[in-house]
Amino acid sequence: MPRTAPLRTDCSQCAALCCLALAFDKGRDFAFDKNPGEPCRNLSGYDCAIHDDLTERGMKGCVAYDCLGAGNRVVQEVFDGRSWQTEPRLTRVMIEAFAAMREVHKRIDLLRAAGAFELDPRDDQTRRSLLAQLETRRWSGPELNEFEVGLALEVDLFAHAIRDRLPEDFFEDR
Repeated sequence: MPRTAPLRTDCSQCAALCCLALAFDKGRDFAFDKNPGEPCRNLSGYDCAIHDDLTERGMKGCVAYDCLGAGNRVVQEVFDGRSWQTEPRLTRVMIEAFAAMREVHKRIDLLRAAGAFELDPRDDQTRRSLLAQLETRRWSGPELNEFEVGLALEVDLFAHAIRDRLPEDFFEDR
């Protein structure tokens, strides 16, 4: 079974990477501005101090966000459980790895979803091959750095090639 089978977020296995890496602007979904690389002011250790009251406190964007398991996978797989919080020198490379792993997981999600539609056998074999490469790889930092110019590009070109065989709104949520 692939390591990423459920693409499930497990915050207990993460180091609050979304609370560090992501940026947001004050508005309808967030009560304040936050720059990328700046720990959220609601972060307390590895936990959100207002988690049970996010919506009421104007942070419904946090409630809606799902990294698809990229955070826990980066911490556990790429950094062997280490954290930017205990090893500050890892901050930048963990942020970069988190961004890249989110892209890996988005491509996995896209390829899985495309499998629900009728593709010709050659295209379905390509889809399965790309999916297997993404799901079974144990990623390292350098491999994630190369992802966007390698395998991600292959997936994107494949998705473009089958675009006319998928529903019009297929790519809206991906």
